[in-house]
Amino acid sequence: MTDELETVHARATALLGTVERRELGRVRAAETIAFARACAEDDPRYLDTDHPAFAVHPLYLPSLLRGPRGVRDEEYRADGMFADEVPGTAGLDVRLMAGGQSIDFHRPPPLGEEIEVHRTVDRVEWKGRANGRFVLITVRKSYRAAAAGPLASVTERFIVR
Repeated sequence: MTDELETVHARATALLGTVERRELGRVRAAETIAFARACAEDDPRYLDTDHPAFAVHPLYLPSLLRGPRGVRDEEYRADGMFADEVPGTAGLDVRLMAGGQSIDFHRPPPLGEEIEVHRTVDRVEWKGRANGRFVLITVRKSYRAAAAGPLASVTERFIVR
């Protein structure tokens, strides 16, 4: 496992500061409502387009990882994650865990507008000791709408063991 962790660290470090852009498609009411239902949301503002204060659930945007085309089967890891979601880990037999997430919301996502995310590897660190070593990767994401501008800033940390 140590060789694979060394590989992860080297790969992720090589990506520091590199910006990856992904098109996530248009925000559609039906999809945001389905997301709210999956979250067991019961607030009608997120469930009924006829509600006078209808809005997109706040966590919908940071949950978007891919656009409407989705991915092919070979783009998944054996554990069900996207193979490239944690930088530097594609094709390696490593364990992945969420290491925390913070979200700053700038404005609600506008229905019908194209959304894109810019993802940057911000930090790669060794943590732990001896046989308990792991790599902590910090990624920053910026979600934007074509006309509305910045929507949310997200910082995610991934633990790789």
